[in-house]
This record gives sequence, C-alpha cells and structure tokens, in this order.
Amino acid sequence: MPLHTDRKLFEFIVLDTFQSGLSWRLMLEKREGFKQAFANFDPKKVAKFTARDVTRLLNDAGIIRNRQKITATVRNAQAFLAVQKEFGTFATYIWQFTNGKTIDHKLRSEVDYRATSPIAEAMSKEMKSRGFAFVGPTTCHAYMQGIGMYNDHLVSCFRHAEVKSVSTKAGFRHNHVRKKK
Repeated sequence: MPLHTDRKLFEFIVLDTFQSGLSWRLMLEKREGFKQAFANFDPKKVAKFTARDVTRLLNDAGIIRNRQKITATVRNAQAFLAVQKEFGTFATYIWQFTNGKTIDHKLRSEVDYRATSPIAEAMSKEMKSRGFAFVGPTTCHAYMQGIGMYNDHLVSCFRHAEVKSVSTKAGFRHNHVRKKK
C-alpha cells in the first residue's frame, strides 16, 4: 500500500537494507526485533548510534547481525535526516521518482515480475550520491514495491485493486519540485 509517513518510509529502508540477499519471510519474523533494536525506527535516534550501539546490535539475536548492514543503517538514518531537511519530508523526496503516483505494472503472471527497473536504477544512483548505502537498483525496486510506489500485485490478486483504489485518491500529493543544492 502507498506509504507517505516518514517514519514508515524509514522503517522500510531499514528492513530493505537488512533483507538484501535474504528472504522476506525472515525479515517479517524479525520485524519486531528490528523495531526494538533501531529505536522504533526513529531516524533521529538511529543517526546518533555510536560504535557502542553497533557492538550491542552485533550481539542482538533479534535482528540480522551483519556489521555492514548495521553501520549502513546508521549512515542511512543520517542521509535520511539530510533529505528531510532539504525537502521538508522524505516522502516528498522519494515520491518524486514516480511523480507522486503509484505505477501499476499490471502484472498478469509471476513471469512478468522484474527485479529492477530504470526508475529504481535512477533512484539508486541518486540515493547513493546522497550517502545512502545498500540501495542498489534491486533493493530500490523492492523498496518501491514495499512502499506502494509500484503496484506489482498480480491483477488477479485482491490487493491489486486495493492498492489501485488507494493510490488514485487525493490526499498524498507532495511538492515534487526538486530543490537545488
């Protein structure tokens, strides 16, 4: 479903960072552990994590204990806050890649699924230029699916119609004029 609250958008960045190379089932099983470990997905708190916090997290069985992904999450929180400062909200920044709309790929079968897209490639490049880590094109594509920028439910799935209905309603428009650096 389309997400437009910054806290939720940050949560999905955290989960997508750790999901890279792993199954979503594992991530969903550990979601509560991540919530506790990463300060209820508060980017302001996570951005202040220190080496002591990284060590604590490396010993936390409730999450995926990967040093690179943990340090990337702290770095991503810092980049997230910088984007918020520049654009007002992270939602304004991230939804600019689809002009504030959910893109419906109208998938008819599982063979139609893609692992990446030109928009995800552009998003990846842009986010990396802003200091984000673990945001390759495949991860960005999955992120776009997870936050409802892409409606990649099969057209025969009941969720396809729900996402389409929500994404066509007004009320989540953002100012998509990109600020100059």
